[in-house]
Amino acid sequence: MHRHEHSFVEVGGHRIEVRAIAGDAGRAPLVFLHEGLGSVAMWRGFPARVAELTGCPTVVYSRYGYGDSDGLAAPFAVDYMHREAREALPELLAKLGIERPILVGHSDGASIALIYAGSGHPVRGLVAMAPHVFVEDLSVRSIEAAKVAFETTDLPDKLARYHADARRTFYGWNDIWLHPDFRRWNIEALLPAIRCPVLAIQGRDDEYVTMAQVEAIAARVGGPCEVLRLDDCRHSPHREQHERTLEAVAEFARTHA
Repeated sequence: MHRHEHSFVEVGGHRIEVRAIAGDAGRAPLVFLHEGLGSVAMWRGFPARVAELTGCPTVVYSRYGYGDSDGLAAPFAVDYMHREAREALPELLAKLGIERPILVGHSDGASIALIYAGSGHPVRGLVAMAPHVFVEDLSVRSIEAAKVAFETTDLPDKLARYHADARRTFYGWNDIWLHPDFRRWNIEALLPAIRCPVLAIQGRDDEYVTMAQVEAIAARVGGPCEVLRLDDCRHSPHREQHERTLEAVAEFARTHA
């Protein structure tokens, strides 16, 4: 069993929650980037299992506004994922002494990983699970439905297990995705600059995005790209097709670490 350490790192003037899992110093580090309503805790045991199977040192963190990191003081702007990728993530990795990681991102986290790699930062490999590279009508409809669920069901109580301030976290994500200006958000122009190997994973029943997202990535990235399409899987491959996703991510990490 690898040793786990839970700590906080100051990034951009905010306290950021970090969980580190020890591994072989000779292998590339893995960095996990969570979904739009995710956190360190919401990954559950998936990063630890990947670390165990690969021997890679592993870092999981909660972005500003999520988990036990500092809560949002102001709403997100349309460029919030760009700012995370180009400002916060480089600062965090520098403070942790991490160079050329393998990034493993889910949903918003996958988009942030793609922006990071496409902005010229050195990356050894990139796993994008249920990524967004542009906004689809399906995404907006499902995020509208999530707002109704938050306001009419026990979703706030469920999210409170994973976030210090579930209400502020939810509306920080939901409000910007439903803002009219966000419909123009698009990162396809960055994809040709991504030269590292990419593994794109998506469920065929994803309620937030269509296969057009991973197809755009495969068509436009500047390096090798493998696409894994999963049956009986919605927006969270690591939960809904856990073993298949675990096997694919671990094999990708072993190959490129």
